[in-house]
Order: sequence, then C-alpha cells, then structure tokens
Amino acid sequence: MLSRRQKHILLKFFSLFSVVRGYNILVVVIAQYLASVYIFAHDKPVKSVLLDLNLLMLVMASSATIAGGYIINNFYDSEKDLINKPRKTMLDRLVSQNTKLSFYFVLNFLAVVFASYVSFKAVIFFSIYIFAIWLYSHRLKKQPMVGNMVSAILTVTPFFVIFIYYQNFEPVIFAHGLFLFLLISMRELTKDLENLKGDLALNYRTIPVVYGEKVSKLMLTIVAFLTIISAVILILFFKIGHMYYFFYLSIVFLFLYLIILLKSNKKNHYLILHNILKFIIVLGVFSILLIDVSVVLNRI
Repeated sequence: MLSRRQKHILLKFFSLFSVVRGYNILVVVIAQYLASVYIFAHDKPVKSVLLDLNLLMLVMASSATIAGGYIINNFYDSEKDLINKPRKTMLDRLVSQNTKLSFYFVLNFLAVVFASYVSFKAVIFFSIYIFAIWLYSHRLKKQPMVGNMVSAILTVTPFFVIFIYYQNFEPVIFAHGLFLFLLISMRELTKDLENLKGDLALNYRTIPVVYGEKVSKLMLTIVAFLTIISAVILILFFKIGHMYYFFYLSIVFLFLYLIILLKSNKKNHYLILHNILKFIIVLGVFSILLIDVSVVLNRI
C-alpha cells in the first residue's frame, strides 16, 4: 500500500502529466519518427534515421516546447477551463501555478539546449516557436480567425522542422501537410464550439462568439469538404501505398462528422465531433506504416 505522501506525489505527477498532455506529446513523437522514416527520409536506411542524433534532438526540442506550450496555455486559460472542463481543471490545480511556470521555463530552456546540439539555426527556430506559442496563448487565441489559423500552424510546426531538416520538397509531402492542416483547422473550430460557454463568460473573441454557431458550422462544412477533396487528391494522384485505406476511411468519418454537425447544438454533440477528428488524426499517424511495409522492411 502506498503511504499518504506517496499518493500525494503520484497525484501531482498525474496532474502535471494532464497539464502537459503527455499522451499528445507521445503521439507527436511517434508521428515525427514515422514521418521521417516513411515520408521525409524514405530513401535512407531505417537504422540511419532512427539512430540520427540530430533527429533525436529535434524531436526532444519539439516535445519540450509543446509541453511548455500546454503549460502556458493552461496558465492563461485556468478560469475558462474551470467552466468548460471542471473535472480536468480540478486535477490540474493539484500543481500550483508557480510550479507550472517553473516547469515552463525549464522545458523551454531544455528545448533550446537540445536545439543547440543541431545548429544555431535550430536554436533561432525554436526560440521563435516558443515565443509564438506564448503570444498565441496570451493574446492571439482570443482573436477570431487569427487564433484558429495560428493554432493550426503551431500544431504542424513540429513536422515542419523535420521537413526543413531533411529538405525533402516532394509534392506528396505538401499534399499530406495540407490534409493535416485542414483537419487541425476543423478541430480548432470544433473546440471553439465545444468551449463556447467559457469563451462567452471570459470575453474570448472566437469565431462562434463573434459570428455565431450557424456561421461556424458553415465554415466547418466548407473546410470539411476541402479536407475530403485533399484526401481524394492524395488517393488519385500520389503513391501512398496501402495508406489509401486510411484516406477512404477518413472520408467516411468526415461525412459522418458533417451529418452529426447538422444536428449539433449542445456541448456533448461538439465533444463527439471533436473526438471524431482526434480519432482521424491519431489513426493517420499509425496509418503512415501502410505507405509501403515491404520497402521499409528491406531498408532495415
């Protein structure tokens, strides 16, 4: 049996894990490595990619920056989250704001240290990335349109840094990137609808607050169709191996999303829509394995 002190420490650990969303970071790390092996450096042996110290440092820097971003976002959104996510907020509050800020600065420092192993340019890149996340959390996220666009860009940035590192400019990478960007844009706007109550209470000028639910749902419908078109383009015009199964399934889920969206008017409905998009994104990460299993096995 754990002692009272040990239980308290364990609860604080889970609280901090909840704040930095460790499960999301793990998915990003897996996605960065899979994308490196199958897409960005598909012409290199798997072993050389997996054992590349520069890549490891970039992934570590990305993870530290993302974790720090979740902390500073949690810091600024603490009051709003108390309205929108009361249970999660109670867990998050087991760790004091001072402790969270201390971890925030430590994580950002570590991100710069990891980046310095790669190059001075990487240090500049991650310094700008850290500043952009802070600016978004502090000010930009409260602005309609701009907040959503910036959030989507910041979310795909960990993949952009790997793209820059390998300097692979094949069109298929941009096609994958467009599909991911559109999906994340949908997720951000869906989250705004889900969190409408807290945003209204604290005067966050999100798209649903400023333009209303009908306009937001119309925008989501347009972006959903653009996402479906981008999936069709990937299936028809690019060599993506067996990953076309994922894109067919994504199209089915996106049509399901649109059907539910038409009837949605409650927080629970938007939570379901949000979870559908998260499922597509996570499924897409592991579906990268389907691009060409036989070629990859031959590269080990």
